[in-house]
Amino acid sequence: MSTVSVGSTPTAHAAEDLTGVTELRAGNYVFFDLVMAGLGVCQVDDLALSVVVTVIGTAPSTGGSSPTAAGWQCPATAAPPARPGPGLRPGPGPGRNLIPGLVMSAASQEHGTLTAVTAPNCPTCPSATRLRILPNHACATAAQHRGYHVIDGTRAANPAPAIQTVWNRISGW
Repeated sequence: MSTVSVGSTPTAHAAEDLTGVTELRAGNYVFFDLVMAGLGVCQVDDLALSVVVTVIGTAPSTGGSSPTAAGWQCPATAAPPARPGPGLRPGPGPGRNLIPGLVMSAASQEHGTLTAVTAPNCPTCPSATRLRILPNHACATAAQHRGYHVIDGTRAANPAPAIQTVWNRISGW
């Protein structure tokens, strides 16, 4: 039997008939990410993966940017092709609204940098503020963690929803 292999998240999302296909490599289809939202494959509210980070200070010398205790190894914040930076949502809960004007603009290995891109209406994020980062690249983000805390994404952000279960990541082939 020959292998007929197709793949990509947009293909998996749009496919109506896969007759004859023996393998579908769907990429980040299960999570989606900001790249897929930027391409119009999904909406930002469809993203099922985020990483909670903690603001660890404010550095006025860098124009009011705030460092976080999570760098590119945690939320996979490499620059996306279609958006200015990872989206940020308040708190550890599943809140639906992005924080307007606030992006993770840079990341080193262990630390991220939050920057207000529309300063007049951008909220401040004092030290110890917890934020959810919506990743640009869900596959790279998911691969950095041992497992995933599953929450009910339909609940309001306050109080933070309880963890429903934990899915351990499968490694290797």
